[in-house]
Amino acid sequence: MARIQKKIRQEHLQEKLINTPFLTDEELAAHLNVSVQTIRLDRLELGIPELRERTKLMAEEARNKLKSISSADVVGELIDLELGRSGISLMTVTPEMVFEKTKVARGHYVFAQANSLALAIIDAPIAVTGVANVKYKIAVHESEKLVAKAEIIKKRGNKYFIWVKTRNDKQEVFRAKFIMVSLEANLHK
Repeated sequence: MARIQKKIRQEHLQEKLINTPFLTDEELAAHLNVSVQTIRLDRLELGIPELRERTKLMAEEARNKLKSISSADVVGELIDLELGRSGISLMTVTPEMVFEKTKVARGHYVFAQANSLALAIIDAPIAVTGVANVKYKIAVHESEKLVAKAEIIKKRGNKYFIWVKTRNDKQEVFRAKFIMVSLEANLHK
């Protein structure tokens, strides 16, 4: 009986990490109602690396797919990229990114993460921001981890309509609708 439960637990662990790859061992343990040590043993048995290593591997894979901008131009860490469809980036708000008095993140960093992610998902050699409609929903503070998810909603000619939603660990903090323009035709002039 215990063997079956372990197999089921490990299947749940794998499923959870496919859907939410940035969960810590502590969060996984709480979700599966087991000890952190059990999660670590399960990960080891299944060949699943720890969070830091998973993040690093995903980032390397995503960077290798970039087309419209270089990895150095992406604000935050590119974690997942499906060219022409979607992407995910991760950014930790550092002391340099906040106002000294309030410790609230300067808006241009949150925008830059979303904007560079929107550019990164475009499957074209060069693209620029045409229009950005943004909404800052709540203040972001020093040390918060921001996860931005971008998705191409539609493509019309050389224009890409992209939604980017940024969350901290609790709620959505920022959202933007971008119209990105591929300049592919201008390259041949």
